Amino acid sequence: MSENIIERYLSDIGGIHNTGAHVAETSFYPALERLLTDIGSTLTPKVRCVINLKNSGGGIPDGGLFTADQFRHHGSEQFVAGDFLKSQPPARGVIEAKAPHEDVNAVAATEQVRRYWEHYRVVLVTNFRAFVLIGSNPAGQPCMLEAFSLADSADEFWRLVGHPRKAAAEQSERLLEYLKRVLLCNAPLARPEDVAAILASYAHDARLRIQNTELPALQSLRDALEQALGLHFEGERGEHFFRSTLIQTLFYGVFSAWVLWARNRPAKIATLPGFQQALHDSSASYGAQAYFDWRTAQYLLRVPMLQGLFAQVAAPGPVGSLGLIEVLDWTAAALNRVDHHEFFKSFDEGHAVQYFYEPFLHAFDPVLRKELGVWYTPEEIVRYQVERVDAVLRSELGIADGLADPKVVVLDPCCGTGAYLRAVLRRIATTLQDKGGDALMANDLKRAAMNRVFGFEILPAPFVIAHLQLGLELETLGAPLGDHVGQPERVGVYLTNALTGWEPPKEKAKQIAFPGFDNERDAANKVKQEKPILVIIGNPPYNAYAGVSPEEENDLVQPYKDGLYTEWGIKKFNLDDLYIRFFRLAEKRVAEHGGRGVVSFISNFSYLGDPSFVVARRRFLDEFDAMWFDCLNGDSRETGKLTPDGNPDPSVFSTEWNREGIRVGTAIGLLVKRNREREQTTDTTIRFRHFWGTNKRGELLASLDADDFDGQYDVANPSKDNRWSFRPSDVADAYLVWPKLTDLCAEPPSNGPIERRANSLIVFPDEKDRLALVKDYLDSSVSNDDITRIASPFMTSSGEFNAEKARALLKGRPYNADNIVKYPFKPFDVRLAYLSSDIAPLFSRPSPTLLQQRFPGNKFFITRDTADKNPEGPPFFFAPLVCDYDCISGHARHFPLRLRSVPKTSGGGKFLPGMADEASNKITANLSPSARAYLSSLGYGDADGDPAVAELIWYHALAIGYSPAYLREHADGVRQDWPRIPLPHTREILAASAALGRQIAALLDTEAPAPGVTAGKIPEKLKTIAVFTRPDGKPVNLAAGDLDLSAGWGHAGKGGVTMPGKGKLHNNDDGTCDVFLNDVTCWQNIPTAVWEYCIGGYQVIKKWLSYREKTLLGRGLTIDEVRYVTDMARRIAALVDLHVSLDDNYRQTCTHVSPWQKN
Repeated sequence: MSENIIERYLSDIGGIHNTGAHVAETSFYPALERLLTDIGSTLTPKVRCVINLKNSGGGIPDGGLFTADQFRHHGSEQFVAGDFLKSQPPARGVIEAKAPHEDVNAVAATEQVRRYWEHYRVVLVTNFRAFVLIGSNPAGQPCMLEAFSLADSADEFWRLVGHPRKAAAEQSERLLEYLKRVLLCNAPLARPEDVAAILASYAHDARLRIQNTELPALQSLRDALEQALGLHFEGERGEHFFRSTLIQTLFYGVFSAWVLWARNRPAKIATLPGFQQALHDSSASYGAQAYFDWRTAQYLLRVPMLQGLFAQVAAPGPVGSLGLIEVLDWTAAALNRVDHHEFFKSFDEGHAVQYFYEPFLHAFDPVLRKELGVWYTPEEIVRYQVERVDAVLRSELGIADGLADPKVVVLDPCCGTGAYLRAVLRRIATTLQDKGGDALMANDLKRAAMNRVFGFEILPAPFVIAHLQLGLELETLGAPLGDHVGQPERVGVYLTNALTGWEPPKEKAKQIAFPGFDNERDAANKVKQEKPILVIIGNPPYNAYAGVSPEEENDLVQPYKDGLYTEWGIKKFNLDDLYIRFFRLAEKRVAEHGGRGVVSFISNFSYLGDPSFVVARRRFLDEFDAMWFDCLNGDSRETGKLTPDGNPDPSVFSTEWNREGIRVGTAIGLLVKRNREREQTTDTTIRFRHFWGTNKRGELLASLDADDFDGQYDVANPSKDNRWSFRPSDVADAYLVWPKLTDLCAEPPSNGPIERRANSLIVFPDEKDRLALVKDYLDSSVSNDDITRIASPFMTSSGEFNAEKARALLKGRPYNADNIVKYPFKPFDVRLAYLSSDIAPLFSRPSPTLLQQRFPGNKFFITRDTADKNPEGPPFFFAPLVCDYDCISGHARHFPLRLRSVPKTSGGGKFLPGMADEASNKITANLSPSARAYLSSLGYGDADGDPAVAELIWYHALAIGYSPAYLREHADGVRQDWPRIPLPHTREILAASAALGRQIAALLDTEAPAPGVTAGKIPEKLKTIAVFTRPDGKPVNLAAGDLDLSAGWGHAGKGGVTMPGKGKLHNNDDGTCDVFLNDVTCWQNIPTAVWEYCIGGYQVIKKWLSYREKTLLGRGLTIDEVRYVTDMARRIAALVDLHVSLDDNYRQTCTHVSPWQKN
């Protein structure tokens, strides 16, 4: 938006100049008016520029800046035709404009501008290429407040406007922010939100000033941070992160210092006569100065490291040369305009961070806002966790005073802005008050804050706010920190990497060449190595910040990985998120080293049941005596942020400034270890409960008052069969003796291919030509720049993919058009893909082992190991094609029905198990020895020689998995692991079941017509389903866009991910619905059960539609695609019609189940 406004202004100026018919000044007025009005329209209230004001006593300004409320409407009592601004001075000042060749500073010093200032108090002086804002200093004298220049001379300006797009790209952000501040200069500044906004604007300007600065001072500061914190700022994103957080830290520091100054100032400045007051001000300490100066921040901030940082910026030396002094002066001037009385009336210190998180970051650096995620933990969550910790300290550890006991040492290892630490201090204060609250209570609180309630934070910006908030909290509690000369008191919050420094170093720590950093590191390490931490509490970061790589203790999470593959067969796992490291840290410090204690984290809820965490859960069961889990849901992937009843279920992190909260579901985990020595055979009590809906935070707090608190929970029963899940489940004993799908196969399943190039190698059928770009990519004569131009996703690095290295590796490899194959992207959604392991890592992970099983007649049974969607529907898919990794939710694991033996290495000699080495192309059944023995027990012969026999068990499994009764009765068991399948003990039942499975497979296979469903004679009950029509009876008009899918079925989400929309649906009284493409056409009479049908966690028809919304697809649907939806609906209807038969088949199998003998 900013570039468009500025580009248009420059283009307008350049266009007028190029006519050669303009006059030097007034011809450019319309461009200026448009610029200022466009920017003013983004403000609240809006500001409008009016050119050529009448003389109201100070002369005739070239323009005025009026707020929306000054524009009266026709019909109002004050409206006077032709004079609607009568007697109203422009609220945001006036404009004096001169020709571009004039010197704007000289114009600002003229008598004319002086008269304007005396009458209007704010004057924007401009020559269209530079701007100077004239206002008043705190003493009421005229002064130059802020200035901005696009070009140093008229000639340079005319060259610049000749390339408006380029110029806008380089300068629009700073000019836009500057002019916003101009338009807000005369606005009241009293609300915390407004103060945050104006500071964000200055911070934005400061960030842009150092964005491309290459100074040794920046590098030395960066080196100091990396050394002190044990982290690395990597690549461009790391550099952006470093510079943005540096600026953010400075501005949060200025704000913190101003708050402390402003709060203390009234108490230190008495009302004195004029001259006496001036003498008092000149001799008083920094706290009593009449006006705030950011240079005093170093004296107001109690942390030596922060003091050193401000001293360096303010000095004329290397850091001072960054050019930030001017913008910091402007910032201080703005803070001196704040109405202190009104500001502190509405400034709730407990929620200060809200003003300086979402609003500040959004305006300051939207990119950093996305990287940082959520700092602000809602107050209800914080209070609940602290109250529960206090309660279990008393009930489980026998500490009568809970958190108030002087021996209880508390740590928030990722304290952010200090919310948990503040709540702990309040809880301590409440307990002390309940015990009588003597005159030493304030001393107890201060000692706790300084010596046993600790916080660690790795990012300097929230660290500053944490010190501000805790200092204010102690003042509120009557225990202010002291200003001892040379060493002011500080709370126990340290800038440090919580994941390192717990063991004494083998070598003496290196000195850090930046003031205060050594002291900060050493003080933090003393806490880590010497304090007996009993409580660890907080909201750990869920993911690492892009471009920032923190160090950690050696192999910190390795214990959670041990045995994942060898014992559990889990090859792919996700244990690298930061919150997992903090769980391991907490377990290690409390359970292993401390011997007893309490851990309370709110985090991603994946660890409660996800297979990747099976070893971690087992360790928790061994280490802790009792655990409580409050599952707060709100997951966009698993539940779509909906309750089981279909009502909204937002994230508990949703706030006024961040309605979406976060995407992942969350849970509060409370883990208690009572004794140092604990028998591992001792049962651990696991309590679990769900919270759903829009009032979860309130319900969570209300639950604290329950008479029987533990009675609100269900008790979970972790076992090896459910992968030690902490979620309660109801799994029948009979289900647990049936074989898992992985017990039936000779070879473990293979993951479907993963494409991470923005689906550039997966296209719709009509876009096949796009895949020919692979030929150019492989052509070594085509440059990287050309590939970037024609196929930018191929040359975009991300994660572990380095685009330039990948191209260097793949250049010169042959292109083969036969590698363009049909590719099921989702159930019933078949695309085209260039599928070859020879182009990895461009196509990220196409398994060569899996691709080698594509041979005529072979098919793939597809499922997942764990469900991650609800509702999921049948967790099985079936196809003659290799499917995408995310074809079904939970990731598509492929079981080939038959296996072709191929060498596993180019050296030969290694073949798939059970295959003769001498027959490298022999095809065998993908059946385990136990599955083969089962078939033999029923009298079946050679499964390797007879494809029909080889496929029997897999078709039977497909029939069982599509039975609603099976899915309903064993929902928990099916959800939490590889599904288990009952096998009948009679040949007849197996054959009949497999025949049903073949029917299902035929309906899922869109590569072949389905007789009686999509081809041949169609039954009457199917003929009426999903008929494409215009409800108004008019003929379809292709040219008018009747085939355009524009009813809102899909839209582009974060990162370009396609998100489903609500679309347009009409429910009929007969249990069917009409699904609209747009306002005039629809597919009529789709049974509700068909419309809602899910396979592998995806609502089939709706998901297909979501990808083809016209705004995403770039075109309307084709006739074939419209009719394909009809065919898809009829195939699903045929599946629904099989439900009774499938349930009967499932029950028949259960009645005559065969005992499973695992060899």
